[in-house]
Amino acid sequence: MVRKAVKALPKEFKDKLENVDIVIEDGEKGNLLGLYQGIPRKYRASDYGMVLPDKITLFRRSIEEECFRRGLDLYEEIKHVIQHEIAHHFGISDKRLRDLDIY
Repeated sequence: MVRKAVKALPKEFKDKLENVDIVIEDGEKGNLLGLYQGIPRKYRASDYGMVLPDKITLFRRSIEEECFRRGLDLYEEIKHVIQHEIAHHFGISDKRLRDLDIY
């Protein structure tokens, strides 16, 4: 489902994803469904390079629990979490996502 969700991203975003790993962890992290770790693209200087990949972590049990609790479709929720964390990769904050009515 994760691969399918990444393939479903608009081309303009997929083409700009560089040096990003997406991993799945089994453990629950409370209400945390995903986590972006890295340097957002908009903050990278021209000398950015030779660094470890940015990392997007999906927390499987947390996502499954959220879907069960709220009656959500698992694939749609995975797609939403990936899109949310990729937004952080591009430097879009949670506040800006709320302002854009993405939540």
